[in-house]
Amino acid sequence: MEDNYIPPQPVQPAPVTPAEPVTTAPPQIPEAPEMVTSTKKPFPKKLFIWLGVLMLLVLTGFVIFKLFSSNLKSQSSELVWWGLWEDENLITPLIEEYQVANPNVKVTYIKQSQRDYRERLVNALAKGQGPDIFRFHNSWVPMFSKELDSLPSSVMSASEFADTFYPIATSDLTNANGIVGIPLEYDALMLFVNEDIFAKAGKTPPQTWDDLRVLARELTVKDDQGIITQSGVALGRVENVDHWPEILALMMIQNGVDLSKPTGETAEDAIKFFSIFSTVDGVWDGSLPTSTQSFAGGKLAMLIAPSWRAFEIIDSNPSLKFKTYPVPQLPKEDLDEPDITYASYWSEGVWTRSSNKEAAWKFLKFLSTRESLEKLYQNASKVRAFGEPYPRVDMAQLLTNHPYLDPLVKQAPTARSWYLQSRTWDGPTGINSLLNKYFEDAVTAVVSGKEADKSLETAAQGVTQVLSQYRLVR
Repeated sequence: MEDNYIPPQPVQPAPVTPAEPVTTAPPQIPEAPEMVTSTKKPFPKKLFIWLGVLMLLVLTGFVIFKLFSSNLKSQSSELVWWGLWEDENLITPLIEEYQVANPNVKVTYIKQSQRDYRERLVNALAKGQGPDIFRFHNSWVPMFSKELDSLPSSVMSASEFADTFYPIATSDLTNANGIVGIPLEYDALMLFVNEDIFAKAGKTPPQTWDDLRVLARELTVKDDQGIITQSGVALGRVENVDHWPEILALMMIQNGVDLSKPTGETAEDAIKFFSIFSTVDGVWDGSLPTSTQSFAGGKLAMLIAPSWRAFEIIDSNPSLKFKTYPVPQLPKEDLDEPDITYASYWSEGVWTRSSNKEAAWKFLKFLSTRESLEKLYQNASKVRAFGEPYPRVDMAQLLTNHPYLDPLVKQAPTARSWYLQSRTWDGPTGINSLLNKYFEDAVTAVVSGKEADKSLETAAQGVTQVLSQYRLVR
């Protein structure tokens, strides 16, 4: 077998055809996490720029929004208004009208009770909690001189104010700092006449004080015991004559008396004339009901009072027939001499410490326009005999021939006033109450038989003391 032995030949690998696919899949190797290498493309610079621009826009928008919001907040005004007499439902329509035209202004009206009103107002202002707008009597300016803001000329100039309202408003509502109030109404003394009593006696209303005195005696009726059953006029007393301070002040002013120095012959004549209706003529005495009650009851021929007393009379006796006439005057040597009546009315003022003073003045100017005052008058006329008489000169014709207000507007251009005022609820320390007391003592003294000059001398001393307290005399 060895002879036949053939050594092994090397095995030649079979030729691989290039087109033959590899049928065996290579082993699967887990992919390693992709590594960031220096070969990755850099973050695009444009994107950085756009992000910066976007952030700038966002920041700018935020700043603009804050500024806009702050501006809106600074322009927004919330006003609190303390009023008297008028109910909220009469005022609300005008407030809503103004707020629609001025959406950044909100007005809250709060009707106050007249009882202790001045004292509550003083306390609120002293605590820094006062209203932005408050109503005050035309004689209260000295008491609130430090709290009343001055009317900006940008809202209403002094000349515009003088042309708009009756002269008495400029006189009463001006102090050393300027104009301090805007009136939304006007009132003054008038002569109320019982039509039935006058018609039965065939009499006509008096034009002078002498005529009134004669009529008062003729129209007074007494029973067999001398008790007054019908009075001709309510004058001569202080305890039951409503508005005696205003009536006495009217007589004195008409007679040329300086009420800050109520002494001398003219002052004596005036206080004696006022008292004579009780002391000499006997047409009025202290046993009778108040003058307004007597007139409403049909037992008084003539009453001197402001227009608002008509509401009380009508409510008490709707069937009573009465009219109003201008207050009597002294005989005139000069026929062109103007009539004088005595004004007593209320005004709106702006608190000098209000944070929204300009907005408050603009709102008050809106209320004092013809259109607003007419709407306010119409609203009030729906619930009572008439609204608040207009304080504007250019609205006088609207009340001409009015059954109660015609004489009011006829004498308004020449009205006068002073600090003798009743029914202002100014409290025991108010200027009205203090001055009233001195003149009350003087009248009481004269009625009791004391000399007028001595009585007025004591009153004058008290007057000087009160006026000095408010720096109204030196």
